[in-house]
Amino acid sequence: MPTSSRPFLTHARRTAPWFAPTLALIGLSSPAHATGVKAGTMIRNTATASFDNGSGTAVTITSNTVEFRVDEVIDVAVAARDAGDAAAQAGATGQVRTFTVTNAGNGPEAFRLTGAGTVSGNGFDPAVTALVLDSNGDGIYEPGVDAAVAADGSISALEPDAAVTVFVISTIPASAPDGGRGAVALSAVSLTGSGAPGTVFAGQGSGGGDAIIGATHATAVGQGGFTIQRATVSLVKSATVLDPFGGTRAIPGSLVTYRIDASVAGTGSATGLHVTDTFPVGTSYRPGTLTLDGAALTDAADGDPGTASATGIDAALGTQAAGQSHSVRFTVIVN
Repeated sequence: MPTSSRPFLTHARRTAPWFAPTLALIGLSSPAHATGVKAGTMIRNTATASFDNGSGTAVTITSNTVEFRVDEVIDVAVAARDAGDAAAQAGATGQVRTFTVTNAGNGPEAFRLTGAGTVSGNGFDPAVTALVLDSNGDGIYEPGVDAAVAADGSISALEPDAAVTVFVISTIPASAPDGGRGAVALSAVSLTGSGAPGTVFAGQGSGGGDAIIGATHATAVGQGGFTIQRATVSLVKSATVLDPFGGTRAIPGSLVTYRIDASVAGTGSATGLHVTDTFPVGTSYRPGTLTLDGAALTDAADGDPGTASATGIDAALGTQAAGQSHSVRFTVIVN
C-alpha cells in the first residue's frame, strides 16, 4: 500500500495514456456509440480493511482515495438517411440527399463538414451547391426554414451520442445519361483533430483531460446516390387516302386519315405530353373523326383529352411512363 496518497494521485492524473489504450479498445468495439463514461468524469475508489485488534474489538480502517479523470475519445459517424438512390432528372437543381452526423465519442465535440460530388465510380458528378442543417428537426428539407452550414463547414458541438441531420443540396449536370448513377459524399472531421487511433491531443479533451482519437480516426464519410430517369418520346406519322371512287389517289373529295404514334422510351416518365397537329392547307377537318387508341374523342374542350379546333387537333396524354405508346387518328377531306 502506498505510504502517501498524493504521489499516486499525481501519477494517475498526469499519465493518462496508461488507460487510453483501454478506451481505444472500447471505441473499436462500437465506434458508432459513445465510448462509455463521459469525458471529464472523475473515477474514485477507496479500500477498507476489517480486523480484530486482539482485544476483541472489531476495527475497520480505510485507505487513501485514488482517483483519475476519464479522458475524451473522439469518434464520429456519418450515414445517409435515405435507403437506395433518389430518382433525378438531368439538369435538375435543388436535389436533396439527407445524412445523419453522430458524435460517437464520449465528450462534446464540434465537427467540420464537407460535401463533394466527385466520388469514385460515378457515372456523372453532381455539383454540390449547399450544406444545410435541419433546423427544426423534422427531417424534411425546407428552404427558408433550415439554416445553411457555416461557410467554413463547422457545426456546433454535439453531446455524446447526439446527432444532427444535414441536407446536401446538388445540381445534376444536363449531360447526365439516362440510367446513370452519381453519388454525393458528406464528410465530418473533428475540429480538435484527427489521425490514427490512439493519437493524443494533450489537454484538449472535455473536462480538462486529454483527447484521444478513436477507431474512426475522428473522421467519417457517408454517400448518397442519384439515378437518372430520363424519358424520350418518338412520333411516327402516317396517312391513308381513300378517293371518291374507292381508290387511293389524292384528288378533290378524297379522305385522308392521319395516324400519329407516340412512344415513350427511357427509364423515366414524360410529363404533360401533348400530341398536336395542324390541318394541311387545302384540306378541311371532318368533325367527329378524332380518336385515341381507337376510342372516339369529342372535338370540344371538355372532359376527354381530345380537342379539334379550326386549325388542328390536340391530344393531351398527361404523364406517360417509359414503355407506353398511344395512337392518335383524325381525318381531313381534300378541298
